[in-house]
Order: sequence, then structure tokens, then C-alpha cells
Amino acid sequence: MSVTVVVGNPKRQSRTLAAAQLLAESVADRSADLVVDLADLGAELLDWSSPTVAGTVAEVQDSSLVVFASPTYKGSYTGLLKLFLDRFGRGSLNGLYAAVPLMLGGDPRHALAPEVFLKPVLVEIGASCPTAGLFLLESEWDQPSSLGGWLERWKPLLAPATVAAG
Repeated sequence: MSVTVVVGNPKRQSRTLAAAQLLAESVADRSADLVVDLADLGAELLDWSSPTVAGTVAEVQDSSLVVFASPTYKGSYTGLLKLFLDRFGRGSLNGLYAAVPLMLGGDPRHALAPEVFLKPVLVEIGASCPTAGLFLLESEWDQPSSLGGWLERWKPLLAPATVAAG
């Protein structure tokens, strides 16, 4: 079963990407099988005939667990991530065991953004989001304690989606 990370930060190799990879690795006890840094796709996301984007969408659909991550922009997720999520029709992620919405932000007042803004879109396109969304402060995302409580509560629920294909 494959573990995927999708990151909608316009900056390549961002803290958001690092945090999403850390979360995926912490949940699966191994590196993600696929990492999609949407900044690498750039303007191709606007080309509905792009075979690269279509292939990436298909790979995400074949995943068992996907961490969808974004920095907090204007209190919500980025337009870059929105462009990618628009490629998925209603119910097109029904085969996905679980999706985890992850957002980084500079202010704790945005802590509900993953639940209020990103999770409903994921559910609309068919993803099961059995855990609470995760919000991490940009200043603390890489501290060992930042994932502790979330992992303790939700990792057992996600474990079936992380078994490596043999």
C-alpha cells in the first residue's frame, strides 16, 4: 500500500514539504512512496491536457494514504493546492484508505484551518479523513513534540494504510 505526500506550497523544497514528509514517515515508519511538490508542476496545473498532471492525479488515486499539506495563506490553503484538487472529480478518491489534511501557519489562531477549509474539500472528492486535521506552527513543526499527541491518538487508526506492498 502506498503512502503519498502532496504539498501545495508555491516555494519548492519548503518547510511544508519537510513537515509533510516527517508526518508521513512518522505515521508509516518509512519514507513516503511518492512525494508531489506541486511547485514543480507550476503552470502545468493550469493545462487540463497535461499528461504529467494527469499521471500525478492517477498516482495519488492509487495511494492508500495521502498527506495533503499546505501553508496557511489568508487563513486557508493555497491556490496551488486548490488547482490540483480541482483535478479530482466528486468521489474520485473513494479507493483511498485515508487522507490527512496538514497545514503550517505562523499564528495559532489558524489552528482550525485544516478542519474547516481543507478537510471538507478532501471529503467532497471522496477521501476518507478519519483523523483530525493537523495544524503545526511554522516555528515549531520540526520539534520532536510537535507531532507527539497527534501521532499517539491517530497513528493506530492509520496503520492499515501504511503496510508496505510486498
